[in-house]
Amino acid sequence: MPSTPAASVLFVCVHNAGRSQMAAGFLTHLAGDRIEVRSAGSIPADQVNPAAVEAMKEVGIDIADQAPKVLTTEAVQASDYVITMGCGDACPIFPGKKYLDWALEDPAGKGVEAVRPIRDEIKTRIEALIAEIDAKWEA
Repeated sequence: MPSTPAASVLFVCVHNAGRSQMAAGFLTHLAGDRIEVRSAGSIPADQVNPAAVEAMKEVGIDIADQAPKVLTTEAVQASDYVITMGCGDACPIFPGKKYLDWALEDPAGKGVEAVRPIRDEIKTRIEALIAEIDAKWEA
């Protein structure tokens, strides 16, 4: 196990209340301290989406204690991967970072039934991201 994280990942969506919080929850849960995890929003909401909290609780991950955070230039600069989820042009671009745009449905205003498939798609993408980071780290 590396003593320092293999990579740092920043998840960004507009409100930092649903998709990016679920992605951060999955990455933290599945990768532990091997990968540094951040999330932020271009226009943060007042709280994490309750349907996202409930959907994650169903798979044993508690994100209820999280709070939406504002996107900062420093957070982008400190990250190896910047994964956007519908934040458009609000994300600053810096050379040397890997940018990925995950086109995911926005769970805002939806019930937990509608959030489950979004959650499951995020988990699939997180598992692939961990495999990619692990492969680079071991190379």
